[in-house]
Amino acid sequence: MVGRRLLVLFGSQTGTAQDTAERIGREAKRRHFQCRVEALDSYDVANLISEPLVVFVCATTGQGDPPDNMKMFWRFLFRKNLPSGSLCQLDYAVLGLGDSSYPKGSSSWAWRDGAALLQPQCPTCRPDAVVDPWLLALWDKILALYPLPPGLEIISPDVRLPPKYTLHYLAEDSPHPDSGLLQPTAPRAVPSELHPFAARMVSNQRVTAESHFQDVRLIEFDVTGSGITFSAGDVVMIQPQNCPEDVQQFCQLLRLDPDRRFLLKPAEPGTSLPALLPQPCTIRHLVTHYLDISCVPRRSFFELLSYFSTNELEREKLQEFSSAQGQEELYSYCNRPRRTTLEALWDFPHTTCAIPPEYLLDLIPRIRPRAFSIASSLLAHPDRIQILMAVVRYKTRLNKPRRGLCSTWLASLNPEQGDVRVPLWVKKGGMKFPADPDTPVIMIGPGTGVAPFRAAVQERVAQGHRGNCLFFGCRQKSKDFYCQAEWDELVTKGFLTLFTAFSRDQEEKVYVQHRIRENRKLVWELLSSGSARVYLAGKAKQMPAAGAEALQSVLQLEGGLSPSEAEEHLAALERSQRFQSETWS
Repeated sequence: MVGRRLLVLFGSQTGTAQDTAERIGREAKRRHFQCRVEALDSYDVANLISEPLVVFVCATTGQGDPPDNMKMFWRFLFRKNLPSGSLCQLDYAVLGLGDSSYPKGSSSWAWRDGAALLQPQCPTCRPDAVVDPWLLALWDKILALYPLPPGLEIISPDVRLPPKYTLHYLAEDSPHPDSGLLQPTAPRAVPSELHPFAARMVSNQRVTAESHFQDVRLIEFDVTGSGITFSAGDVVMIQPQNCPEDVQQFCQLLRLDPDRRFLLKPAEPGTSLPALLPQPCTIRHLVTHYLDISCVPRRSFFELLSYFSTNELEREKLQEFSSAQGQEELYSYCNRPRRTTLEALWDFPHTTCAIPPEYLLDLIPRIRPRAFSIASSLLAHPDRIQILMAVVRYKTRLNKPRRGLCSTWLASLNPEQGDVRVPLWVKKGGMKFPADPDTPVIMIGPGTGVAPFRAAVQERVAQGHRGNCLFFGCRQKSKDFYCQAEWDELVTKGFLTLFTAFSRDQEEKVYVQHRIRENRKLVWELLSSGSARVYLAGKAKQMPAAGAEALQSVLQLEGGLSPSEAEEHLAALERSQRFQSETWS
């Protein structure tokens, strides 16, 4: 068994790659492999030379970029001084997962050295159709290289695997731990995901008219004493929590005492405990701060749930949802209406009340942090971070409106009613603004896409930079023209050239791409000067294509380029970082 070791490393931004990696880990255990599943950023890459067999599962993010927790690994792997044969003993497989909603979402990974088993790509938001047959072929190849020891059989899918952790309830009269995840004291190190800073919320201001359909907030946090620094284009990561009503419902459904305290212990040696969970911990704290009961459940959720079912009808449905043949129906049940994990548990009441508590961390993923473009500059607002946040709320065929976990939670906080703390840290963003004061910038940011440009304008104005050109779009000037007074003042002082598109203020809809075409002479003048930089931010399904097409039309109409030349010119600007974009789904 010593040689039958498998390491599964995942690079994941939203959890898709992690879910697939954990599935591979479960299938490996059924084949009697000693298997570890780790995030790429938590694995010591220097140990890779001693691994016999590795499966890499990676998902693209943003503009087809590697996920954040893969970037350090990626840089190490492509160091020029890495010996060319350093990984020649490694057997590995690569599974790339992409998202077709992004312009460059389909995965494309290059790997050096080693003996690749398979290198598929899955350019779709629903990867099961590719992953299922890929895994069958993968196990055929792995078992050919690492056959089962004599006398051992593959553990049947009908057999439930043990949980990752065992849960030990404490007596009610045992000493209580310090309450709360967050302490309003400064951390010893620079804040990070494992050590967030408990920032005080200073203000929570609605910046859309009360009559407007969308609630957008300008929220300010005090980060005094945190050691946090950032530049325009950086993002703040916020760790949200579940609302008390959902936590109460969850505990009632599973017949759990929210005040019961427990200790977690790994079921196998070498398994690390979940980060940020105190020991001991209460059920209420676990559900409030850790279990993502509002996420849309994945196939693996129904697969594990089926093992607990004592009701024949419920078990049959759960098994269908977890089968390869049932994925279309599962998509219709879960993804299309955006049904939450908590709602799915309501639909399987006999099974839900039979869930063993020690399987909760296998069944439900952790709450992931949310990223927000920082909408302010430290030069303009020292020791402060501001975000421009749309409160996510929309209807599906389900009766209850869908609500974004983080935005709903943040919107509910009122700093005027007491000390409100939010766990956060800052990460480098994808957009970099020029340090040279003579470099003009063209910023295209409709809606909340204007957030990073507000930070950039504040920073550049504080440094005396005047070449700031902003294209901003919203629905109506009177209802969702964010920061209007601030923009108007900068225009008056000569720091900003502003072009606005209010799509619903006239009969024909007008968007920022129309304003770009209307002002093509200015845009071409700046672009042809050889130094101007263009930045675009907005929703992935709307903005990138429309903005890029408008810029290409400028290159054609004013620069005299052919359509193919304009496309290549824009691509060249992107390669040289003179055209940068940030999109989200």
